[in-house]
Amino acid sequence: MSAIPERRAQALTSADHEFLRTLLHQRTGILLDPSREHFAEMRLGGIANDFGFDSLPDVLEAVRTEEHWGVLHRLVVEALAIAETSWFRDAQVWVELRQTILPELLERRRGTRTLHFWSAACATGQEPYSLAMQLGDRIDGWQVRLLATDFSQGILKRARAGGYNQLEMNRGLPASQLVRHFRKTPEAWEIRPEVRSRVEFRELNLASAWPELPPMNLVLMRNVLLYFEPELRRRVLRQLARLLRPDGVLVLGAGETTLTMDDSFEAVALARTVVYRPKNGSR
Repeated sequence: MSAIPERRAQALTSADHEFLRTLLHQRTGILLDPSREHFAEMRLGGIANDFGFDSLPDVLEAVRTEEHWGVLHRLVVEALAIAETSWFRDAQVWVELRQTILPELLERRRGTRTLHFWSAACATGQEPYSLAMQLGDRIDGWQVRLLATDFSQGILKRARAGGYNQLEMNRGLPASQLVRHFRKTPEAWEIRPEVRSRVEFRELNLASAWPELPPMNLVLMRNVLLYFEPELRRRVLRQLARLLRPDGVLVLGAGETTLTMDDSFEAVALARTVVYRPKNGSR
Protein backbone atom coordinates (compact mmCIF):
# COMPACT_ATOMS: atom_id res chain seq x y z
CA MET A 1 0.00 0.00 0.00
CA SER A 2 1.33 3.42 -0.90
CA ALA A 3 1.99 6.00 1.78
CA ILE A 4 -1.07 7.94 2.94
CA PRO A 5 -0.80 11.66 2.20
CA GLU A 6 -0.79 13.76 5.36
CA ARG A 7 -4.25 15.20 4.67
CA ARG A 8 -5.64 11.63 4.55
CA ALA A 9 -4.08 10.52 7.81
CA GLN A 10 -6.52 12.56 9.88
CA ALA A 11 -7.49 10.33 12.81
CA LEU A 12 -10.98 9.03 13.27
CA THR A 13 -13.01 9.80 16.37
CA SER A 14 -14.06 7.28 18.97
CA ALA A 15 -17.56 7.39 17.49
CA ASP A 16 -16.11 6.62 14.04
CA HIS A 17 -14.28 3.58 15.36
CA GLU A 18 -17.38 2.38 17.18
CA PHE A 19 -19.31 2.69 13.90
CA LEU A 20 -16.66 0.59 12.13
CA ARG A 21 -16.66 -2.09 14.83
CA THR A 22 -20.46 -2.27 14.70
CA LEU A 23 -20.49 -2.47 10.90
CA LEU A 24 -17.92 -5.27 10.87
CA HIS A 25 -19.75 -7.20 13.59
CA GLN A 26 -23.14 -6.87 11.90
CA ARG A 27 -21.82 -8.08 8.55
CA THR A 28 -19.41 -10.81 9.60
CA GLY A 29 -19.84 -11.57 13.30
CA ILE A 30 -16.21 -10.52 13.86
CA LEU A 31 -15.47 -8.57 17.03
CA LEU A 32 -12.67 -6.09 16.31
CA ASP A 33 -10.63 -5.31 19.40
CA PRO A 34 -10.78 -1.58 20.29
CA SER A 35 -7.00 -1.66 20.66
CA ARG A 36 -6.70 -2.14 16.89
CA GLU A 37 -7.75 1.39 15.96
CA HIS A 38 -4.42 2.05 14.22
CA PHE A 39 -4.92 -1.15 12.18
CA ALA A 40 -8.38 0.08 11.13
CA GLU A 41 -7.03 3.46 10.06
CA MET A 42 -4.22 1.87 8.05
CA ARG A 43 -6.72 -0.35 6.22
CA LEU A 44 -9.03 2.60 5.49
CA GLY A 45 -6.03 4.58 4.26
CA GLY A 46 -5.76 2.20 1.33
CA ILE A 47 -9.38 2.84 0.40
CA ALA A 48 -8.84 6.61 0.72
CA ASN A 49 -5.94 6.38 -1.71
CA ASP A 50 -7.76 4.16 -4.18
CA PHE A 51 -10.91 6.29 -4.30
CA GLY A 52 -9.34 9.74 -3.93
CA PHE A 53 -10.87 10.69 -0.59
CA ASP A 54 -9.22 13.67 1.11
CA SER A 55 -9.36 12.18 4.61
CA LEU A 56 -10.36 9.09 6.56
CA PRO A 57 -13.46 10.84 7.99
CA ASP A 58 -14.52 11.43 4.36
CA VAL A 59 -14.41 7.67 3.81
CA LEU A 60 -16.66 7.16 6.82
CA GLU A 61 -19.07 9.85 5.67
CA ALA A 62 -19.36 8.17 2.27
CA VAL A 63 -20.05 4.82 3.91
CA ARG A 64 -22.73 6.31 6.16
CA THR A 65 -24.52 7.93 3.21
CA GLU A 66 -24.08 5.10 0.71
CA GLU A 67 -27.02 2.95 -0.30
CA HIS A 68 -27.46 -0.06 1.97
CA TRP A 69 -24.59 -2.56 1.51
CA GLY A 70 -23.10 -0.86 -1.50
CA VAL A 71 -19.64 -1.29 -2.97
CA LEU A 72 -17.93 0.94 -0.40
CA HIS A 73 -19.62 -0.86 2.50
CA ARG A 74 -18.28 -4.16 1.23
CA LEU A 75 -14.77 -2.84 0.63
CA VAL A 76 -14.55 -1.32 4.12
CA VAL A 77 -15.76 -4.52 5.79
CA GLU A 78 -13.37 -6.64 3.74
CA ALA A 79 -10.49 -4.29 4.58
CA LEU A 80 -11.20 -4.52 8.32
CA ALA A 81 -11.64 -8.30 8.43
CA ILE A 82 -8.55 -10.16 9.55
CA ALA A 83 -7.14 -12.44 6.84
CA GLU A 84 -4.05 -13.93 8.46
CA THR A 85 -2.88 -17.12 6.78
CA SER A 86 0.18 -19.04 5.62
CA TRP A 87 1.17 -22.33 4.04
CA PHE A 88 0.81 -25.39 6.30
CA ARG A 89 0.04 -23.07 9.21
CA ASP A 90 0.65 -24.71 12.61
CA ALA A 91 3.02 -27.46 11.51
CA GLN A 92 1.90 -30.01 14.14
CA VAL A 93 -1.63 -29.99 12.73
CA TRP A 94 -0.33 -30.83 9.28
CA VAL A 95 1.83 -33.65 10.62
CA GLU A 96 -1.29 -35.19 12.19
CA LEU A 97 -3.26 -34.67 8.99
CA ARG A 98 -0.59 -36.43 6.96
CA GLN A 99 0.14 -39.25 9.40
CA THR A 100 -3.17 -39.88 11.16
CA ILE A 101 -6.31 -38.02 10.10
CA LEU A 102 -6.16 -38.36 6.32
CA PRO A 103 -5.01 -42.03 6.29
CA GLU A 104 -7.87 -42.93 8.64
CA LEU A 105 -10.42 -41.08 6.51
CA LEU A 106 -9.14 -42.78 3.37
CA GLU A 107 -9.33 -46.18 5.02
CA ARG A 108 -12.87 -45.66 6.31
CA ARG A 109 -14.11 -44.40 2.95
CA ARG A 110 -12.36 -47.00 0.82
CA GLY A 111 -15.71 -48.58 -0.08
CA THR A 112 -17.30 -45.42 -1.50
CA ARG A 113 -14.07 -43.64 -2.51
CA THR A 114 -15.84 -40.35 -1.83
CA LEU A 115 -14.66 -37.55 0.49
CA HIS A 116 -15.81 -34.03 1.25
CA PHE A 117 -13.49 -31.44 2.83
CA TRP A 118 -14.23 -27.86 3.86
CA SER A 119 -11.74 -25.07 4.54
CA ALA A 120 -13.85 -22.35 6.19
CA ALA A 121 -12.64 -18.72 6.18
CA CYS A 122 -9.96 -19.73 3.70
CA ALA A 123 -8.61 -16.18 3.09
CA THR A 124 -6.24 -16.09 0.09
CA GLY A 125 -6.25 -19.86 -0.31
CA GLN A 126 -3.08 -21.11 1.36
CA GLU A 127 -4.95 -23.52 3.65
CA PRO A 128 -7.07 -25.34 1.02
CA TYR A 129 -4.17 -25.43 -1.41
CA SER A 130 -1.98 -26.86 1.37
CA LEU A 131 -4.59 -29.57 1.90
CA ALA A 132 -4.74 -30.30 -1.82
CA MET A 133 -0.95 -30.68 -1.87
CA GLN A 134 -1.08 -32.86 1.25
CA LEU A 135 -3.61 -35.19 -0.39
CA GLY A 136 -1.37 -35.55 -3.42
CA ASP A 137 -1.90 -38.63 -5.56
CA ARG A 138 -3.53 -40.57 -2.70
CA ILE A 139 -6.92 -39.45 -4.00
CA ASP A 140 -6.40 -40.46 -7.64
CA GLY A 141 -9.54 -42.29 -8.69
CA TRP A 142 -11.56 -40.85 -5.80
CA GLN A 143 -14.50 -38.45 -5.89
CA VAL A 144 -13.15 -35.65 -3.71
CA ARG A 145 -14.72 -32.25 -3.17
CA LEU A 146 -12.49 -29.68 -1.48
CA LEU A 147 -14.64 -26.67 -0.71
CA ALA A 148 -13.01 -23.39 0.38
CA THR A 149 -15.13 -20.46 1.51
CA ASP A 150 -14.81 -16.88 2.68
CA PHE A 151 -17.18 -13.93 2.91
CA SER A 152 -14.81 -11.60 1.00
CA GLN A 153 -15.22 -11.44 -2.77
CA GLY A 154 -11.87 -9.70 -3.16
CA ILE A 155 -10.01 -12.35 -1.19
CA LEU A 156 -11.74 -15.17 -3.08
CA LYS A 157 -10.73 -13.60 -6.40
CA ARG A 158 -7.09 -13.71 -5.29
CA ALA A 159 -7.44 -17.27 -4.01
CA ARG A 160 -8.94 -18.50 -7.29
CA ALA A 161 -6.11 -16.88 -9.25
CA GLY A 162 -3.57 -18.83 -7.21
CA GLY A 163 -0.77 -16.28 -7.55
CA TYR A 164 1.47 -15.30 -4.61
CA ASN A 165 4.32 -12.88 -4.09
CA GLN A 166 7.68 -13.85 -2.64
CA LEU A 167 6.80 -12.75 0.90
CA GLU A 168 3.70 -14.95 0.88
CA MET A 169 5.69 -17.87 -0.52
CA ASN A 170 8.24 -17.58 2.27
CA ARG A 171 5.58 -18.13 4.92
CA GLY A 172 5.65 -21.85 5.64
CA LEU A 173 6.01 -23.39 2.20
CA PRO A 174 8.58 -26.24 2.08
CA ALA A 175 11.03 -26.09 -0.81
CA SER A 176 9.88 -29.51 -2.02
CA GLN A 177 6.31 -28.26 -2.41
CA LEU A 178 7.49 -25.09 -4.14
CA VAL A 179 9.40 -27.04 -6.78
CA ARG A 180 6.63 -29.56 -7.35
CA HIS A 181 3.50 -27.42 -7.30
CA PHE A 182 4.41 -23.88 -8.43
CA ARG A 183 5.81 -22.11 -11.45
CA LYS A 184 7.47 -18.71 -11.49
CA THR A 185 6.13 -15.90 -13.65
CA PRO A 186 7.42 -12.32 -13.90
CA GLU A 187 4.56 -11.19 -11.63
CA ALA A 188 4.19 -13.99 -9.09
CA TRP A 189 4.53 -17.62 -8.12
CA GLU A 190 1.53 -19.46 -9.58
CA ILE A 191 0.15 -22.70 -8.24
CA ARG A 192 -0.04 -25.32 -10.95
CA PRO A 193 -3.45 -25.99 -12.57
CA GLU A 194 -3.63 -29.58 -11.34
CA VAL A 195 -3.62 -28.34 -7.74
CA ARG A 196 -5.78 -25.28 -8.33
CA SER A 197 -8.46 -27.36 -10.05
CA ARG A 198 -8.90 -29.49 -6.92
CA VAL A 199 -10.23 -26.56 -4.88
CA GLU A 200 -13.70 -25.09 -5.27
CA PHE A 201 -13.94 -21.53 -3.92
CA ARG A 202 -17.34 -20.16 -2.88
CA GLU A 203 -18.58 -17.08 -1.06
CA LEU A 204 -20.01 -17.96 2.37
CA ASN A 205 -20.52 -15.76 5.41
CA LEU A 206 -20.37 -17.90 8.55
CA ALA A 207 -22.45 -15.33 10.44
CA SER A 208 -25.33 -15.59 7.96
CA ALA A 209 -27.51 -18.44 6.75
CA TRP A 210 -25.40 -21.21 5.21
CA PRO A 211 -26.23 -22.65 1.79
CA GLU A 212 -26.87 -26.35 1.31
CA LEU A 213 -23.61 -28.22 1.92
CA PRO A 214 -22.79 -31.93 1.62
CA PRO A 215 -22.01 -33.99 4.73
CA MET A 216 -18.37 -33.34 5.53
CA ASN A 217 -15.58 -35.76 6.42
CA LEU A 218 -13.17 -33.01 7.47
CA VAL A 219 -13.72 -29.36 8.36
CA LEU A 220 -10.85 -26.94 8.93
CA MET A 221 -12.23 -23.92 10.78
CA ARG A 222 -9.09 -22.61 12.41
CA ASN A 223 -8.66 -19.31 14.21
CA VAL A 224 -12.15 -18.19 13.26
CA LEU A 225 -14.34 -18.76 16.31
CA LEU A 226 -12.11 -16.67 18.56
CA TYR A 227 -13.26 -13.54 16.68
CA PHE A 228 -16.95 -14.34 17.29
CA GLU A 229 -19.09 -13.57 20.31
CA PRO A 230 -20.18 -16.64 22.34
CA GLU A 231 -23.69 -16.97 20.89
CA LEU A 232 -22.41 -16.97 17.32
CA ARG A 233 -19.74 -19.53 18.26
CA ARG A 234 -22.44 -21.80 19.64
CA ARG A 235 -24.59 -21.36 16.56
CA VAL A 236 -21.71 -22.18 14.21
CA LEU A 237 -20.77 -25.26 16.26
CA ARG A 238 -24.36 -26.52 16.23
CA GLN A 239 -24.41 -26.23 12.45
CA LEU A 240 -21.06 -28.01 12.20
CA ALA A 241 -22.29 -30.87 14.39
CA ARG A 242 -25.16 -31.44 11.97
CA LEU A 243 -22.93 -31.09 8.92
CA LEU A 244 -20.13 -33.47 9.91
CA ARG A 245 -20.48 -37.17 9.23
CA PRO A 246 -20.61 -39.29 12.42
CA ASP A 247 -16.93 -40.18 11.92
CA GLY A 248 -16.01 -36.73 10.61
CA VAL A 249 -13.26 -34.53 12.05
CA LEU A 250 -13.34 -30.86 13.02
CA VAL A 251 -10.00 -29.05 13.32
CA LEU A 252 -9.99 -25.74 15.20
CA GLY A 253 -7.20 -23.30 15.97
CA ALA A 254 -4.76 -23.98 18.80
CA GLY A 255 -6.50 -21.48 21.08
CA GLU A 256 -10.03 -22.64 20.31
CA THR A 257 -12.24 -25.38 21.75
CA THR A 258 -15.82 -26.62 21.71
CA LEU A 259 -15.73 -27.09 25.50
CA THR A 260 -18.29 -24.93 27.33
CA MET A 261 -19.64 -23.91 23.92
CA ASP A 262 -21.38 -27.00 22.57
CA ASP A 263 -21.80 -30.51 23.95
CA SER A 264 -22.30 -32.09 20.51
CA PHE A 265 -18.56 -32.74 20.17
CA GLU A 266 -15.99 -34.83 21.92
CA ALA A 267 -12.32 -33.90 22.01
CA VAL A 268 -9.89 -36.45 20.58
CA ALA A 269 -6.28 -36.04 21.73
CA LEU A 270 -3.78 -37.00 19.05
CA ALA A 271 -0.04 -37.07 19.54
CA ARG A 272 0.50 -33.46 18.48
CA THR A 273 -2.89 -31.73 18.57
CA VAL A 274 -6.54 -32.06 19.60
CA VAL A 275 -9.38 -32.49 17.12
CA TYR A 276 -13.12 -32.85 17.58
CA ARG A 277 -15.68 -35.44 16.49
CA PRO A 278 -19.47 -35.33 16.75
CA LYS A 279 -20.79 -37.34 19.68
CA ASN A 280 -23.02 -40.28 18.89
CA GLY A 281 -26.44 -39.00 17.99
CA SER A 282 -25.40 -35.35 17.65
CA ARG A 283 -26.66 -35.29 14.07
